[in-house]
Amino acid sequence: MSHLIALPVLLPLITGVILLLLAGKGFVLTRTVSLISAGLLVIVSLLLFYTASSGVIQVYAMGDWAPPFGIVLVLDRLSAFMVLVTSVLAFFAIWYAASTMDHPAYNLNGLLHLLLLGVNGAFLTGDLFNLFVCFEVLLLASYALLVQGGGRERARAGLHYVVLNLAGSSLFLIAVATLYGITGTLNMADMAAKVANLPAQDAPIVAAAGLLFMVVFGLKAAMVPLYFWLPRAYSAASAPVAAMFAIMTKIGVYSIARVYTLIFGDHAGELANLIQPWLWPLALITLALGVIGVLAARNLRMQVSYLVIISVGTLLAGLALNTAEALSATFYYLAHSTWVCGALYLIVDLIRRQRQDGSDAIRTGPALPQSTTLGLMFFVAALSVAGMPPLSGFVGKVLLLQSAGTGYAAIWLWGLVLLGGLASITALSRSGSTFFWRTTEVVANTQKASLLPLAAALGLLATTPALALWGEPIIAYTDAMAEQLLNPGQYIDSVLRHTTVGGNP
Repeated sequence: MSHLIALPVLLPLITGVILLLLAGKGFVLTRTVSLISAGLLVIVSLLLFYTASSGVIQVYAMGDWAPPFGIVLVLDRLSAFMVLVTSVLAFFAIWYAASTMDHPAYNLNGLLHLLLLGVNGAFLTGDLFNLFVCFEVLLLASYALLVQGGGRERARAGLHYVVLNLAGSSLFLIAVATLYGITGTLNMADMAAKVANLPAQDAPIVAAAGLLFMVVFGLKAAMVPLYFWLPRAYSAASAPVAAMFAIMTKIGVYSIARVYTLIFGDHAGELANLIQPWLWPLALITLALGVIGVLAARNLRMQVSYLVIISVGTLLAGLALNTAEALSATFYYLAHSTWVCGALYLIVDLIRRQRQDGSDAIRTGPALPQSTTLGLMFFVAALSVAGMPPLSGFVGKVLLLQSAGTGYAAIWLWGLVLLGGLASITALSRSGSTFFWRTTEVVANTQKASLLPLAAALGLLATTPALALWGEPIIAYTDAMAEQLLNPGQYIDSVLRHTTVGGNP
């Protein structure tokens, strides 16, 4: 069991290699292997989630090198939570891909698992340089996934996506090198201890590196003014890829939460809460521009992509409040928004496949063969993403608004979050009525979706009532997680006192 922490990294790596070796051996075999691996990852994630719920932080030393000199994987409540959110999303996205894509150009399975390798590694690593490496792994996989299927739109979106992220990777490397030059370490816990006792003459350089991290993580999270790549890229990707990409922005949100509470938290002396004056206004502007985008969108995939930006702005606002209550609400809302936006991408693809012209443009057309089923699924997803009771979106937004208190910040947050909900329900009501009510008498001459892709989309959509139904234990977990995140002393001590190799206690 001491090696269980490494499985969310090793399992996708091994699966990706196996799927590469099985290329050309038949779609049934490769997709069966892919789906079994994704199911095993969910089981492993649940075990890690249960382990982390005790509050004990576990450290696994890679290659038998004890910290701070070696690379470590760290399991705390936050990393276990993020791995679980990712594994659930990946299972249904891979299920959908396995049941809908038959052309060789859509053989996404190996790339999806390599993407999982980078994502899970980023959540579990306790080392800044290894965080950079994991970013590169997931970005390389995402580059290839984005352009799968070809086409001018995907090529254009892929080019913008690659150029911007290469620039972000360069800035990330500069920031990491700067901090290493000052502190002499790459281990985040060790760096946190050294930044807290930093000489006064080194503080401005470390502050510059810390702000550079904000640019990098803001780009990954799609924060203003670095958000404009996301709508075009996500709307151009195939449905299971777009669903998986719903976790990509959350990696940026996670990195901000981790780095700026651990290294630049309350204990960091004159560098404490380094980005708080910047994060709050940028979060609100991101939310506001997401509202404008979702109202202006002319097709469903673009509309869902702007819903992702609204969720990013909401999450960043929760981080900017920087209280235990706000962080707890933020990560509850993170799970909700990741899963419901992933489900929406799958539902939109099912709708698009049943339209006469295969388009998701918001305009009238023939009635869909499965309009009742798809209409109900779209309706539930719309209610949830807009924050209507009794679904998880409502719970998450209420918790976040309550955490804002009654001061000046609450006025802005209440106004923009409620405006975002109103804009979302307005835009989705227009889209839903166009696709399911304002149709011609003729039924579109297209094949009905089979049970498997419908079940995949429905399974991911079912997470939103599940989050609301089991809200009390989940909120209790996120409350404890927020307290652990804001008090990094336990994390630092657990890592720096870990002298036994191989992850053994």
